Amino acid sequence: MILNIAGKLTQVTESSIAIESSPFEYEVLVGDYTRRQLQSKVGQSIRLHTMDYIEGNAQGGGRLTPRLVGFATEPERQFFDLFCSVDGVGVKKALRAMVRPVKELAVMIEQQDAKGLSALPGIGPATSERIIAKLRRKMPRFALMVDQAGPAGETDSESNQVVSETFDALVTLGHAEAEARRLIDEALATKKKFKDTEALLTAIYQKSI
Repeated sequence: MILNIAGKLTQVTESSIAIESSPFEYEVLVGDYTRRQLQSKVGQSIRLHTMDYIEGNAQGGGRLTPRLVGFATEPERQFFDLFCSVDGVGVKKALRAMVRPVKELAVMIEQQDAKGLSALPGIGPATSERIIAKLRRKMPRFALMVDQAGPAGETDSESNQVVSETFDALVTLGHAEAEARRLIDEALATKKKFKDTEALLTAIYQKSI
């Protein structure tokens, strides 16, 4: 399992990118939103979180091809893994659907916006209902993701990790998921930077006193 890949971005195509990580050059499949964010980064060093899968059918002697899928942050990779787990979706369809930020997709699922989901490429009404039924209760942490100024940015990746860990901590401390999301939203609305989970939790509880 390849969890991360770093190197020079050498090419961006319609559905994939190429990363030179000496002595190899790797093809990495990306969603359309990530592709658009990376277009201006050709020639620069980038880092992506990745997941791998095998494409093809072994039955009847078919060809099996290993593929890498890339994401700017770890929470995006986790969201994609959940998205692929819905019956009738899979990796290819999920990649086609990734035309908007994960935060927006998570909010649509959480708010049961079947119409908005069914408008995504490859996702019709029936599939959108299955997505909502299976994933709705798993979306709060993704709906809290910090908006990115650019792809594969270390600061944004770290911010999303802090938010995700703080959400888990609040739930462990007995807060309902909706309340945990509200508390984090209120803290983030101050536009302050929180270097770790402890700093964000401190800000949340100071505000509630």
